[in-house]
Amino acid sequence: MLEFAFPMFNRIIASPILVRIIPFAVFAALTLLQGRFFDTSQYWVYALKTVLGAWMLWIIRSHVKEMQWSFSWEALLVGIVVFLAWVGLDGYYPLIAEREAAFNPDRSYGAGSALAMLFIAVRMIGSSLVVPPLEEVFYRSFLYRYLVKADFLKIPLRQLEWRAFIIAGLVFGISHYEWLPGILCAFAYQGLVCRKDRLGDAITAHAITNLLLALWVVIRQAYHFW
Repeated sequence: MLEFAFPMFNRIIASPILVRIIPFAVFAALTLLQGRFFDTSQYWVYALKTVLGAWMLWIIRSHVKEMQWSFSWEALLVGIVVFLAWVGLDGYYPLIAEREAAFNPDRSYGAGSALAMLFIAVRMIGSSLVVPPLEEVFYRSFLYRYLVKADFLKIPLRQLEWRAFIIAGLVFGISHYEWLPGILCAFAYQGLVCRKDRLGDAITAHAITNLLLALWVVIRQAYHFW
């Protein structure tokens, strides 16, 4: 196993808290670096964090038992409804901050160019397959339950606690430019976790939302969502 070649991984995976926080924190830290080095660095940093995020998920897969994909009609429905809310609310609420630069490889490299198609594919893969488990493990498995009790592993996923429900949803929402649909989608995903008593349906719903949004961005040239 790769983790045994690096002593720090042993310390991380031995901690139920760190193993759920560190992968998300590393991914989020790299997000802050997108576009900070040169004009097209956001694409290269996104590719880096996607690969690194996938690798971290592989490393922690056996140490975060609840991180398992599950499919249900509820997950499909929630994923579609959240996507519709995300695009449907656009322009009807004030943004907390404006994006410094939209993720638009067509503009940077030329529509149809090899690099443009590569980075669009990377974005679609990263947002649909890497982001959902990373964020769901952090927000719905760790943060929500930790707000209920410090010894969060003793809190069943099905337990509904309104204070934690609202706080975790607000934190998730304001971490996105689209804060209003972000809050609503956090409530929807958390409700799905509580209803199904497992994380996998929320991971799937999140993946469906992000995949539909990626297709919308590419087909409609709505790069402001990225």
